[in-house]
Amino acid sequence: MSAPKHSSAQPSPMKALPRIIFMSRWLQVPLYLGLIVAQSVYVVLFLKEVWHLVTHAMTLDETNIMLVVLGLIDVVMISNLLIMVIGGGYETFVSKLGVEGHPDEPEWLDHINAGVLKVKLSMALISISSIHLLKTFTNPDQHSYHTVLWQVIIHVAFLLSALIMAYVDRLTTHMYPKYFHSETTVRGALD
Repeated sequence: MSAPKHSSAQPSPMKALPRIIFMSRWLQVPLYLGLIVAQSVYVVLFLKEVWHLVTHAMTLDETNIMLVVLGLIDVVMISNLLIMVIGGGYETFVSKLGVEGHPDEPEWLDHINAGVLKVKLSMALISISSIHLLKTFTNPDQHSYHTVLWQVIIHVAFLLSALIMAYVDRLTTHMYPKYFHSETTVRGALD
C-alpha cells in the first residue's frame, strides 16, 4: 500500500458519501473554539490568583504561598494541555494551520500526529496529577486516607497509561514507519 500522492493536477471528484464524511471534520471547529473560550476563563482565574497572592503576600505563611503557587502552576499546565489539544487536534484532524515558517511556530506542531498527541496529552495529565498530589501531600491533615489513596491510585493509573500509550506508539511507528514518520497524518490519509 503506497502513501497518497499529492500532485498539482486536479484531484478526481469524490462521491457524495465520502465527500460528506470528509467534510464532517469541520464539525470539530466549534469544539476547538469552545476550548479557546475555556482557556480564556483559565486566564481570568490565573490573574485572579496572582492578584490574591500579591495582595496577601505579607499575611500568608510559606505553606499557603506554596499552595497558591502550585495552583498557578496547575492552571498553566491545564492551559498547556488546552493548547496541545486545540492546535494539535485541529492540525491533525481538521486542516493545516498554515504557520509553517512563522517564527513563533511551536516546535512540536510540525511532527504531530494522533499517536504523538496522545502521548503529549498523557504527559500533561501526569504533570497536572503530580501537582494535585503535591498539594495533597503538603496538607495531608485536610484529606482523608481514602482521598489520598485514590489520588495516588489515579496518578499511578495515569503513569501506566502513558507508558502503555508510548509503547504502543513506538511499536506502531516501527511497524508502519511510512505512515508515522512522514508528514502523513490522519487527515493526509483521508486526502
